[in-house]
Amino acid sequence: MSHYLDTEKGTVRKKWTGRLPVALIYPNTYPVAVSNLGFQLVYSLLNSRPDVVCERFVYPESDQSIRSLESNRPLTDFPVVFGSISFEDDFHRLVALLGAGGIEPRAAQRDPVARPGAPLVILGGVAVFMNPEPLASFADIMVIGEAEPVLPGLLQLVCGLAGTGGTREEIGRRVAALPGCYVPFLYHFTYDADGAVAAIEADPAAPDRVAKVVLEKVDRAAHSRLFSPEAELGMYMTELGRGCSRGCRFCAAGFIYRPPRLWGADQVLGGLAERPADMDRVGLLGMEMADVAVLDRISVYLEKHGCRLSFSSLRADRISAPLLSLLAKSKLKSAAIAPDGASERLRLVINKGLTRADLLAAADDLVRAGIVNLKLYIMIGLPTETEEDLEELVRLVLELRERIHAIGRERGRLCELTLSVNSFVPKPWTPFQYHGYGGLDPAVPFRGSDTGKAVLALRGKIKYLKKRLNKITNLRIKVDRPDRVLLQAVMARGDRRLGPVLMDMGLLGLSFARAMKKHGLTSWQYAVRPRRRDELFPWDVIDHGIGKEYLWQEYRRSMEEKTTKPCDTSRCRRCGVCHEADPV
Repeated sequence: MSHYLDTEKGTVRKKWTGRLPVALIYPNTYPVAVSNLGFQLVYSLLNSRPDVVCERFVYPESDQSIRSLESNRPLTDFPVVFGSISFEDDFHRLVALLGAGGIEPRAAQRDPVARPGAPLVILGGVAVFMNPEPLASFADIMVIGEAEPVLPGLLQLVCGLAGTGGTREEIGRRVAALPGCYVPFLYHFTYDADGAVAAIEADPAAPDRVAKVVLEKVDRAAHSRLFSPEAELGMYMTELGRGCSRGCRFCAAGFIYRPPRLWGADQVLGGLAERPADMDRVGLLGMEMADVAVLDRISVYLEKHGCRLSFSSLRADRISAPLLSLLAKSKLKSAAIAPDGASERLRLVINKGLTRADLLAAADDLVRAGIVNLKLYIMIGLPTETEEDLEELVRLVLELRERIHAIGRERGRLCELTLSVNSFVPKPWTPFQYHGYGGLDPAVPFRGSDTGKAVLALRGKIKYLKKRLNKITNLRIKVDRPDRVLLQAVMARGDRRLGPVLMDMGLLGLSFARAMKKHGLTSWQYAVRPRRRDELFPWDVIDHGIGKEYLWQEYRRSMEEKTTKPCDTSRCRRCGVCHEADPV
């Protein structure tokens, strides 16, 4: 098919003879997969080894079979399968992809000897090293951290054992000694009556907790290597760094990628220099965290080389003259800014660090630079949120609309404003991991029936905003469905008891609600139930270096509407990642 005819930069297809065949799967459709920079990076790393040949598999369209993109081979031809998992919504698709490809999804039910048809399954990606447990039943090995520092040692060991009669257990026990490698079958979990983890027991062959491994520095920023006209994001992508120093209390990326590493301008320009001459549309990943001076230098470079800039979101206090000049030359029509919190008070609660003045000024600047579709990204269901906060959002939207329309009337074209309303999901390794989905008051005791109450609370807030804003011209309101986001909230804080649920969803096509009920599980115990200060979490089997007491204290500070200064790795030791941590 035409969309499989993407091109590789600097990589030559290799013959299988004498090399270990490795499948790399992405549990979503081709346009999404080929737009994922992490997936491209792992593919490149695997194929850079002379003893490995890697081919890709994606979640098929309804009329497609499970075959590799490169040579149309079945998944059962591969003795090793890597999986890159970015989103909780894709968990059941991973199970479906394995099953449809002829592979037993459950690691414990595969042949004891890793071989084609019963491969060694290795899972990684941001969703895995945030919380590996919901997918633990399906993996022989899970990569905790970033691919570049973990894969070389892991591949050296796997290449020496896979396909030579090595058993799954033997390989797992040896891999458990490697940094950043979690072997689920070596850990046993017990649970209490409320569904909380009571204990985690590690096999003597495994560490008590698996420490995350990250890439400390780069010579050249990671960048696109695969290009396709059918990519969801049809552009050349370059990352500006990993992690963020801001410490927004809802944001998992700001915590699990600690310490924040912002690449210098030379490293980013090195990645941009690899851009094919015929690609002039460039996407910068991480613009919300980049230093203004670095952004300015990149903007000047891109404008000089005739490149058009595209990005998903931009911090309202990161807009400078060189960036605006590039935006104007790029003829970019759409841009988003993310207040996240509905009110100034809520932005203190979440530690966002943006004021109303910042947001209004950013909207002015973007519209004057030629933006005609401006999106405002907001979360509902944040801790302590009230109707007064939502009413302040209404006033902000109305004021912002009037300001950008005044600019539009001057230039003869009005700007359309989109309010994107999204339900907040508590994520592991953040201060808000202790809070429940739906934003209900944690001081009020809840039980399983209150899952419906949480969803109704979110629907009520959406209804309130629509009622207040629906009749405003040139304003579009885009909302999610809280009952659908509930799946993400369950998986984010889930454990391996969700394995049978994912099996039924992926293989039998059961709905999330039916599968949960069938296995005696409730969304309340995972998504809505508030967490205790001293609670043992499923994701505590891994170690991000962040002190739990620090996260708890940050949660308490949010309740008091106190902000915390951005992370400064040269001297900050608050959270524990940079060691010498003060637990508070």
